[in-house]
Amino acid sequence: MKSAHPLSATNNRSVATADHFEAFLAHRWEVAGFILTPRILLFLGALLVCLSPWGSPPLALALGLVIALIVGNPFVTYSRRYTSKLLQWSVVGLGFGMNAHTALQAGREGLLFTVVSILGTLTLGFLVGRWLGIDRKISHLISSGTAICGGSAIAAVGPVIQAEEGQMSVALGTVFILNSVALFLFPAVGHALQMSQNQFGLWAAIAIHDTSSVVGAASHYGDQALQIATTVKLARALWIIPVALGTAFLFKTKGAKVKLPWFILGFVGAMLLNTLVPALEPLAPMMVMLAKLGLTVTLFLIGAGLSRVVLRSVGVRPFVQGILLWGVISAASLWVILHTVA
Repeated sequence: MKSAHPLSATNNRSVATADHFEAFLAHRWEVAGFILTPRILLFLGALLVCLSPWGSPPLALALGLVIALIVGNPFVTYSRRYTSKLLQWSVVGLGFGMNAHTALQAGREGLLFTVVSILGTLTLGFLVGRWLGIDRKISHLISSGTAICGGSAIAAVGPVIQAEEGQMSVALGTVFILNSVALFLFPAVGHALQMSQNQFGLWAAIAIHDTSSVVGAASHYGDQALQIATTVKLARALWIIPVALGTAFLFKTKGAKVKLPWFILGFVGAMLLNTLVPALEPLAPMMVMLAKLGLTVTLFLIGAGLSRVVLRSVGVRPFVQGILLWGVISAASLWVILHTVA
């Protein structure tokens, strides 16, 4: 009698382990009228770790990814609904930790970088998209997300070009994957090159797509870098309006509506209150602390939203376009900043 092939036995054990794991995840318990499952408990446990003294933006994103890829997000519908709102309120709260005069100086310093990088990225994105034969709307969404502020720009430009849900998903998936890489990669590069707080904050604001990852990477690098990165990134986000209007013209979209990113006005208002109203000084640290906790939760939810379905939906060519654009803007801005900014 022939013995079983070792590889077959290994595969059988893997299948049995997977079956046992799925059976474990299928358990349900009722506690005080609430239904709890292992997925919910693991999700809440990971979230508590993020909010603990050991938590950090990179850890929050990593734990979210682990939850998404291993057990799945049990609150995926709510996560999609509230992630952007939580990010916006967190950005407003960060304004209470900033001085308007310092922010104005940072905004002036980053203005030229902003204009050149946005126009350059949109032009390069158009050329790369045509070269790779990517759908025009997907290519423009990825280019807009890379040029301005990631998911927020894609969400604003998508309705203007009447993008379908599948086209939006591909663009958002591409940007969020690269965002996740940037959050871990940029601080390591910054320390390796001994970049100053000013240099790193400016680089992060220009080269990282989404506001959440910009703030996460900068806060991990230092408080001064956080102030510069947040100010420059939000000034950059205002370019959503002219880019969306230009998009409506290029795509000949009739009746297109462009939404003003209100949270930027909230950030400016909080910053002015912190600068001009000394009586708010005792309250400011608490607001900033809550804002940073909100940002940590935001990154956890973003990570938990990167499921296998999202990763598979991206496709090779759009992802190549995203990598090329991100690589060019990151390398070019890094070279300029290292040679021109103290």
